[in-house]
Amino acid sequence: MSTVDIDLINPIELSQRLIRCPSVTPHEGGALDELQNVLEELGFRCQRLLFSEEGTPDVDNLYARLGDTRPNFCFAGHSDVVPPGDTDGWGDDPFSGVIIDGKLFGRGSSDMKSAIASFVSAAHRYILKVDEELPGSISLLITGDEEGPAINGTTKVLDWMSKNNEVIDACVVGEPTNPDYLGQMIKIGRRGSLTGWLTVTGVQGHTAYPHLAENPLSKLVKMLEPLAEEQLDQGTEYFPPTTVAISSIDTGNSATNVIPQKVTASFNIRFNDSRTADDIEKWLRAHFDSVGGNYTLETACSSNAFITEPGALSEDLVSAIKDVVGTHPEMSTTGGTSDARFIRKFCPVIEFGVVGKTMHKLNEHVEVKDVELLTDIYTELLDRFFKRVNA
Repeated sequence: MSTVDIDLINPIELSQRLIRCPSVTPHEGGALDELQNVLEELGFRCQRLLFSEEGTPDVDNLYARLGDTRPNFCFAGHSDVVPPGDTDGWGDDPFSGVIIDGKLFGRGSSDMKSAIASFVSAAHRYILKVDEELPGSISLLITGDEEGPAINGTTKVLDWMSKNNEVIDACVVGEPTNPDYLGQMIKIGRRGSLTGWLTVTGVQGHTAYPHLAENPLSKLVKMLEPLAEEQLDQGTEYFPPTTVAISSIDTGNSATNVIPQKVTASFNIRFNDSRTADDIEKWLRAHFDSVGGNYTLETACSSNAFITEPGALSEDLVSAIKDVVGTHPEMSTTGGTSDARFIRKFCPVIEFGVVGKTMHKLNEHVEVKDVELLTDIYTELLDRFFKRVNA
């Protein structure tokens, strides 16, 4: 069906339809089916990509593309959502997509089904504007695994794309980047994240006879001392200081008169681009060795720090934001991780979406007017991007 025969896609109505799909990770919940139906009506070629890995749940993903030529502008996001939590704490069903007092409620309304709907609507508007003579391609990479282990989602879609000569030239991830108001912040990178589990083993004994035991807590406290500083450096040009948070100390000891045999602490370090995960692990082991004792350290890094330095793509987005809402957004690298950490290996990637104040909370919601304005911003972005690269 030609796009000129399709009613203009309403981003609010599409957001509601997506919210009504209970796509709690790793379940597709009908969200990708809904998207595929809409996109195929617009002429997009849709690929449903189901990926598996032993020990993890199967995950359904969607890659859709309109056009055959470059440049290929890609919008990336996730249709999966976190569980709603205590449903009694919601004013309405978490998957109702109800609108009250100008606010659209529902799990995923902020993170990030409204951004997906906004981009689909923006793509439709742009297609109509250029009278279906696209100066390149528009694509969507939508995963069902962002809120989960992120194993069978974006990273495997990107591998599939590489094997099938699907090249993307620029990407915007629709995460809810704005802290307080739309147009406040663009994410141009993300900090690295390293989690550590430190276990110290001693000799169990009676607290009245500490000389007959070896208390692993004493060693642990000394080992964790520099981590208690919470801030490990002064930051870099685009990144805040490296921070650490000790999240758990566990002896498994319910008695007050027993020195435990072993104790385990877990911690998370969010680090800037002055460090790598390997650097941090070497520093940790050197310090722990200097304290001495019988210990083991396990670490897991979800991503090193990365950045797309301000340039043409971010300037396109800044101009679009200024034209639509009149603000000059901050370039930021704050927050947690996102699937941009995978995409940045393939093309320049930045992030921009709605206000994220209520993401993952009870009564998650987004302002209806923000969804409409975000659609306008994405439309302007597409126009500016294609005019610039084809000039």
